[in-house]
Amino acid sequence: MAYFSDVRPLERTGGSIDRPLRDVFRLPAIGASVAEARRRVLARLTEWDIGTVIRDDAQLVVSELFTNAVRHTDSERVDCELRVTGVRLRLAVTDQGSGNARHAGGAAEAPADTRGEGENGRGLLLVSALAEAWGVRPGAGGRGHMVWAELGFGPSAP
Repeated sequence: MAYFSDVRPLERTGGSIDRPLRDVFRLPAIGASVAEARRRVLARLTEWDIGTVIRDDAQLVVSELFTNAVRHTDSERVDCELRVTGVRLRLAVTDQGSGNARHAGGAAEAPADTRGEGENGRGLLLVSALAEAWGVRPGAGGRGHMVWAELGFGPSAP
């Protein structure tokens, strides 16, 4: 785990992280955990001195992915990993349950599958709009889903 003094300010300098930063946490698969996941992401990214825009985007992405894991799987818990390397923040949310992979977090082709007018799917459109890349793969041991999204920052970020 890195501490505040280990990280250069990013948005102010347009710099990148010299070494990877990583944090992992696990929460119960209940609705109240979505807000706790957002709080934990905000706290960690603030500690790492990640800029406000990326912190805000990361909170939205984690909220959507965590919500899908809670709503669309039979998981008892949901894991979340944050990793900063260079000028990228990678967020990964892993459920342990069965459920529809498309709804659990999307698939590589998910943006085409999420154009419906209903409430379901709009969150994945948001993830697609905010992330430079995102996708889903089977969880460890073939159980559940790991959904990831990468946000870029620094001089080349939009």
